[in-house]
Amino acid sequence: MYAIVDIETTGGNASSGGITEVAIVLHNGLEVEGKFETLINPEQHIPAYITALTGISNYMLADAPTFPEVADRIFRLLQGRVFVAHNVNFDFSFLHHHLQMNGYQWQAKKLCTVRYARKVVPGLPSYSLGNLCRSVGIDISNRHRAGGDVMATAELFEHLLANDAEQKHLQQFLKGKTPDTYLPMHVPAEQLHQLPFCPGVYYFKDQQGKVVYVGKAKNVKYRVRSHFANNSGSKRKQDFIRLIYNIEYKPCITEMHALVLEELEIKRLWPLFNRSQKRPVQLYGLYALHDQRGFMRLAVEKRKKNLPAIASFHRSEEGYMLGRKLMQQFDINEQLLFVTGQLQVPEESYEEHNDKMKAAIGFLQEQLPTCVMYEWGETEKGEPATVLYSIEKGLFTGWATIPQHVVPIDRTAFNWHASSDNEYIRAMLFRFVDAHPEQCVLNC
Repeated sequence: MYAIVDIETTGGNASSGGITEVAIVLHNGLEVEGKFETLINPEQHIPAYITALTGISNYMLADAPTFPEVADRIFRLLQGRVFVAHNVNFDFSFLHHHLQMNGYQWQAKKLCTVRYARKVVPGLPSYSLGNLCRSVGIDISNRHRAGGDVMATAELFEHLLANDAEQKHLQQFLKGKTPDTYLPMHVPAEQLHQLPFCPGVYYFKDQQGKVVYVGKAKNVKYRVRSHFANNSGSKRKQDFIRLIYNIEYKPCITEMHALVLEELEIKRLWPLFNRSQKRPVQLYGLYALHDQRGFMRLAVEKRKKNLPAIASFHRSEEGYMLGRKLMQQFDINEQLLFVTGQLQVPEESYEEHNDKMKAAIGFLQEQLPTCVMYEWGETEKGEPATVLYSIEKGLFTGWATIPQHVVPIDRTAFNWHASSDNEYIRAMLFRFVDAHPEQCVLNC
């Protein structure tokens, strides 16, 4: 009925680490029915810190069977039984990955004795195997070896069964794929239950309360759940899961509201696991400069943090194309258009040339819109609400929400969450206006 398992490994993730020891206790819910234990040659080097922790050395495993040699027996022992372990997702991910690599398709219901203990024996300061066993009076021999730890886990399992009135918590865990079976070990299941079904931004925090990941969702509860439902054995996924202790969220009015807030929060918090969004977007700017003789010239350069650009582009070629269009439209001398390494002899005075340049730049700036875009949606409680996005002279400047469906007329009537310009948000808002021009109020 139950397979209580403990493994020792060469490292912390299933996809690159090897298994060095497996111990399985078969249990029928009343007593132990059998036990299997073996060392395994992982066919890779065992780090010194692992040897120091477990006592398992490369020398000890030289003549041990490899995993393919014991895979069939392990599969038959686990097949059809509930998989029980302390921090179950760790042991399960290793065995699932290694069995799959050897051609065995295996799935099982999982029961984590960490989470089970939290229900049956709440309020303890620590639920690590050693501390938990001490708290309930269980002795562990041969600590940090699979055989010793699995027997302690089996005794702990019996203790929890005996103190689980009518085994109501056990039955709840075994109903199916409940949050307790796939959430990170340290995250209380209640936090998932409390998440809303509305759009929003969610935050994964580590033990110190630092945000390690920010995400957005059209449905916060479904999206957060999807992070953990597929327990990948990759190092990145396992490191990610191991760090998460708490989940928090901020509800949003619409999905685009969540996209905007997510982008701003990632730039503000710089979370460890938001790698793709943290990469700086390389932008180019069109700048107006005066040369040594007083002639105003254009330059296309990488965006300067403290120097406002006339216009911004993803590619430098776009800046040169725009400059040439202005040259034709305002009859600007091509030799004086861009800053170059050569000093041409001008055919006109710098006053005449600069007037043309100022007219061209003024024309560009007049084309930059000042507007408020709006969307109608609902609050977390299902009440009507409006989210507003502010654009001033072509730059994103902030957002606001109001608790009813309105069309904005006066931007000064709202409490704005001010923001510095963001290229990603600006581009998204302009695409929104292209698709929904009726939801943009100009010169508001």
